[in-house]
Amino acid sequence: MTEPAGAELDQELEDLLGFIRDARGFDFTGYKRSTLSRRIRKRMGEVAVLTYPDYRDRLEADADEFRTLFNTILINVTAVFRDPDAWTLLQREVVPEVLASVAPESDIRVWSAGCSSGEEAYSLVMMFAEALGIDECMNRVKVYATDVDEEALREARAGLYPAKSLEALSPEFREKYFEPSGAQFVFRPDLRRRVIFGRHDITHDAPISRLDLLVCRNTVMYFNVEAQSQIIDRFHFALREGGYLFLGKAEMLLSDSERFEAISIRQRIFRRRPGGGRPYAPSQMKIRPGVGAEIQAATRMRQLRELILDAAPGAGIALDADGSVVMINNQARSQFGISMNDIGRPFQDLELSYRPTELRSLIDQATHERRTLRVNAAERRLGEDVQYFDILIQPISQGPGLPVVINITFSDVTLATRLKDEVKRVREDLETAYEELQSTNEELETTNEELQSSIEELETTNEELQSTNEELETTNEELQSGNEELETMNDEMQLRTMDLDEARAFLEGVMSSIAAGVVVLSADMKVRSWNRGASELWGLRADEALDEPFFSLSFGLPTTELHDTIQECIASGKQAGALIVPSVNRIGRTIQCSVTCSPFAGHKGGVVLLMEDIANGAVS
Repeated sequence: MTEPAGAELDQELEDLLGFIRDARGFDFTGYKRSTLSRRIRKRMGEVAVLTYPDYRDRLEADADEFRTLFNTILINVTAVFRDPDAWTLLQREVVPEVLASVAPESDIRVWSAGCSSGEEAYSLVMMFAEALGIDECMNRVKVYATDVDEEALREARAGLYPAKSLEALSPEFREKYFEPSGAQFVFRPDLRRRVIFGRHDITHDAPISRLDLLVCRNTVMYFNVEAQSQIIDRFHFALREGGYLFLGKAEMLLSDSERFEAISIRQRIFRRRPGGGRPYAPSQMKIRPGVGAEIQAATRMRQLRELILDAAPGAGIALDADGSVVMINNQARSQFGISMNDIGRPFQDLELSYRPTELRSLIDQATHERRTLRVNAAERRLGEDVQYFDILIQPISQGPGLPVVINITFSDVTLATRLKDEVKRVREDLETAYEELQSTNEELETTNEELQSSIEELETTNEELQSTNEELETTNEELQSGNEELETMNDEMQLRTMDLDEARAFLEGVMSSIAAGVVVLSADMKVRSWNRGASELWGLRADEALDEPFFSLSFGLPTTELHDTIQECIASGKQAGALIVPSVNRIGRTIQCSVTCSPFAGHKGGVVLLMEDIANGAVS
């Protein structure tokens, strides 16, 4: 198989791009052909398709392939506060200037063009929230976030991100602006409402106007020189005098110093100069020669359509596939205070898009589902006055493969709504009057019934009081019984304590009456008992010996010589000794000490040592 020639390949690529434009409304006219070809070829390689015509066949057969292709072409790579140094400079030098130049009662208008999945737009909200405080930010800051990729916009509206996308945030900052949602984090809903998301093509659609700050990072670089020039024209038009432009690191305005002043070349931050430059003008339709009559006929038809639309009883607005206003009839202009100058503006930029009701999401739903949606009796307040509108959102197909346009009609149902309310009120009044008549006839019977009921209630109350009294008596008896049990237990405890005291006194008397030294050791060889005989034999008081390790005591007896005898006693459970140990007690008297070791059968084991001085042939 031979490869097509270069010109043929170029035409096949253009045919494919034309098919994509007609099928999905994506116009890649201004994009660099080398970049487009490389990325489309990359996707073709992933699905094992060799030629552009074959790939077009795949797109026709698999609608989901469009989404994957757009993601490959547009490369939505972003994160919050991407390039932190640039954002730090923006916050330190640009934001204070913006706040100082905008009146306190005026909105701060910001546009994130090419917002991808929304991290950049939410970074702008956080930046202004830090500068103004969250409450004032919610009242004053509007961030318009646009992109051509509907899939990315759906992700952006959700505001749900993995932890990796938030790595630039400190834990405190993340906790302040994001809420955990499973393994991910969602941007806080109150501030998310300050971002208006919408589809917008910066090469074709009318720009958002009167901006204080425009952020478009790493998007312009994908377009050819001619398209870049048109985009910069649009950006210049969009910014107010003194407004700021924040570009990506790969994008420059070195040749446009007449219209933009560089604030930071390194971080690509520029300011619109007053006046100067060529004005922005919408793209003009190219006219083919010899079609003047067709144009005149088309003009007459357009004028006729406008007259018919203006004569319509309800307010009407039409939007193109990109969400821009293409038609406003006379009723809409007079009813909602919009003008013909708003034609070409994104509908989402108009107050009408969210008041009297939120229409942006409904428009997206109607476009996606290809069905008409209706809102009944939407309330619009003008000071003390209240109006009601039935709103119809109707998607209109332009033909097979062509994008859908939206027609929105507003029917003023204020009078009908008020009449319905009045009829409802009158009906309720009549029903109330009828019920009152019925009630009057029934009152005598009701009075008798109430008297009888009162008697029954008194009897019931008396029974309840008696029952309550019985319950209290039962509770009192239970408490008395419990008290008696406690007193009995207390008496038993006192008796047991007395028995223990008597046993302890008896044991101490026995130990004191034994002339020989008696020492009781615990299982860990600490002194548990040291009788008077032991104190007199060695000159060591009981309080000096108790709880001390026996083998660490120094009282004249070489205790190490007893170690084996004690271990033998413990191991065998039988008496060991007597062992004769020459010793000198603490007062210097020589002692021939006979030591007998017996196992102690008491708590946790141990041994009992019996010590006698046999040097004098008598027990001390």
